[in-house]
Amino acid sequence: MRRKDFMKTCGLACLGASTMGAFLQSCISTKSITANIEGDELVIPKSDFIKKDGHYNYIVVNNSKLQFPIAIFRFSADEYSALYLQCTHQGNELNAYGDKLVCSAHGSEFDNKGNVTNGPATDVLWSFPVRILQDIIHISLRPS
Repeated sequence: MRRKDFMKTCGLACLGASTMGAFLQSCISTKSITANIEGDELVIPKSDFIKKDGHYNYIVVNNSKLQFPIAIFRFSADEYSALYLQCTHQGNELNAYGDKLVCSAHGSEFDNKGNVTNGPATDVLWSFPVRILQDIIHISLRPS
């Protein structure tokens, strides 16, 4: 194979792979809700995680009193994490893609526990205490 043909083939393969990756990420089921604040807590019914074919792995919660949304990740029926969607690098809003949170401004990535997995950010995300009472998720808006 000539060098020119090789470069063309590799370039098309890379383009196809990156396009397919973006397409598959767009298929990830995301649910965004607006939740009520009662006192100093967001209150979300556990039923908001239920969908026709199982459960959402996470939901994105908005409220007009919050500057940024909060992502709530479900690990089991009684284990959740709540993360503030503000990048610790320069304060931009993060986007949720499956089990990771990504800053579109500079490429920082965080896992579903708020740990940095790719810089330039170096600090973990703000997390909020989560407690379950009956079938209601209570998220304290005081960062832990």
